[in-house]
Amino acid sequence: MYKEILLAIDLNDIDSQRKAVQTTIDLARAFGARVHVHTVLPDFGMPIVASYFPADFETKALEHAKQALHAFVKEAFPEDLEVLQVVGQGGIYKEILGCAQQIDADLIVMASHRPGYEDYLIGPNASRVVRHAKCSVMVVRG
Repeated sequence: MYKEILLAIDLNDIDSQRKAVQTTIDLARAFGARVHVHTVLPDFGMPIVASYFPADFETKALEHAKQALHAFVKEAFPEDLEVLQVVGQGGIYKEILGCAQQIDADLIVMASHRPGYEDYLIGPNASRVVRHAKCSVMVVRG
């Protein structure tokens, strides 16, 4: 049923991702699927904001994210699964949807924190992914 699973994770909140990771591992094993672990570095928004950061900040941030994602995947995923790593940059939900389309994902798995009043039921990025994805989306509560 699933051949390409996209797991969108937040490297800044690893503890809330554990249940989504285990769910993804279980699904990948059950269906013989490949896993694409995806994290997103948010963009600066307005160009004026970027002017407050050093010129090489973006390059260093991307490299740091790649290293952190690699370490996370090495620690969290068993070696018998095929796991690819993707670091995106931009609007979080748009990057997740773009990656899902690019890899022809059958399923997107995302963790969602306990909601506050401002994002009741699921967070704003998860909500947008659910509404706009062309494939199934599984939101896993931490």
